[in-house]
Amino acid sequence: MNHKMTPKGGDTDRLGSGSDSALYRRVWRWHFYAGLICLPFLVLLALTGGLYLFKDPIEQWVYRPLLTVNGPPSGKSLGAEALVARALAAEPGEAVRFVSPASPGRSAEVGVKTAASGVVAVYLDPSDGRVLGRLADSARLMNVVKRLHSLALAGKVANLWIEVVAGWAIVLVVSGLFLWWPRGRSGGVLRVRGQPRQRLWWRDLHAVTGALAAAAILFLAVTGMPWSAFWGEQFGRLTKTWGVGTPRYVWGGAPASTLPLAGLTDVPWASSQAALPTSSSHNGHDGHNGPTPAMAPAMAPATAAPPAPPAPQASPAPSVGIDQALQIFRRLGLPEGTPVRLPSGPQGVYSAMRFPDDVRELRVVHLDRYSGAVLADIGLKDYGAVGRLTEWGISLHTGRQFGLINQLLMLAGCLSIVLLAVSSVVMWWKRRPRGRLAAPPRREGDRAAIGALAIAALLGLLYPLLGASMLVALGVDALMPRHWQQRFAL
Repeated sequence: MNHKMTPKGGDTDRLGSGSDSALYRRVWRWHFYAGLICLPFLVLLALTGGLYLFKDPIEQWVYRPLLTVNGPPSGKSLGAEALVARALAAEPGEAVRFVSPASPGRSAEVGVKTAASGVVAVYLDPSDGRVLGRLADSARLMNVVKRLHSLALAGKVANLWIEVVAGWAIVLVVSGLFLWWPRGRSGGVLRVRGQPRQRLWWRDLHAVTGALAAAAILFLAVTGMPWSAFWGEQFGRLTKTWGVGTPRYVWGGAPASTLPLAGLTDVPWASSQAALPTSSSHNGHDGHNGPTPAMAPAMAPATAAPPAPPAPQASPAPSVGIDQALQIFRRLGLPEGTPVRLPSGPQGVYSAMRFPDDVRELRVVHLDRYSGAVLADIGLKDYGAVGRLTEWGISLHTGRQFGLINQLLMLAGCLSIVLLAVSSVVMWWKRRPRGRLAAPPRREGDRAAIGALAIAALLGLLYPLLGASMLVALGVDALMPRHWQQRFAL
């Protein structure tokens, strides 16, 4: 293991000028192991992330028969409550979401919570209530892509593993830039030398692509972390505690609820740790007035409870209907097509969630189901500094903020990850001795510089799951028997 390294395929220009130092070898070794750990998962993240950048046009094309109405618009439209009733007749359950047509020629959508299929979207012609079709939220193409992107389809442990991979992606970028740094070289810095049959060509392609795409890949890894299973949840709680993430409510106090907004689907990250407001009945009532007619359960209890002793009670407080709630949202400036979460239970609220392309217009509004009073009206301006910065990062990460330019830049980052993965496998295959893993070697007693250790420790502290996996990797590397090291080494 104390031999002089001379890589095959014309890479001798990497030696000298510090490139054969203990630090260089150690960084190269960890860059190799990081790639080994991350490679298939990074490709999965890149492919699914690249698809999700074009979520809207893809879904418009795939689900066109559900989202559009054939024929010229009639100019007439049924009310929201009538459309919800038609949806419940076609798909029994509890109505939990209503989306009005965003423009003429578009369908209305009613989300129905069912026992068998979860929430099912029922699409209707707004002019006559004709059902155009049904689609379970869990089966929606981009929801499947999103769950693949986070490995949520494979369960909690796999979802946590994706967070580890994202952390190692940051290690790959930092270590890759260190390895790419010219150190007096000119070749392989911004141009690719040799021919595709040579390993040198693939090494230069890998190095140049990584250097040019480093900022985009690092940005994608860092801005994806707030939605991660462990780090994202802890980060959200801390920003809420410190008052720099979760938006303040306009009435100045926390709502009387323990249900977080994260319990709803498709909410802004900075709002996900905020408690969901509750409706309260008026005139001294306790609010147990039962659901609105459009949301009434399909079946009544088989047996009635014994009658309670008679007591003077006031009449139930009336509820605000869906049509009236939509009128209030319109008066508040929310456009047609804004998804509205319908109240569930006596303390439920109407919640309108608007996600425009411009993050500065993001808005969440909650209405009391009994009075129609505005319980909260949250915009980007109401977020703490970290919340605003995170929402900007997420908007850019998903390609929404600056339209096609934003999408193409993020797509370039995703395609670069795929190219880096392919080139790394090819150049490893071309240099590996038969029957060996061919990890970059180390000298006995090599010690990494304090600066490199400090960077690794900082990343490990910032991302605890990454730090834990680093310790495991260090232990495995240190305890590996010598004959295994010889088999794995170059």
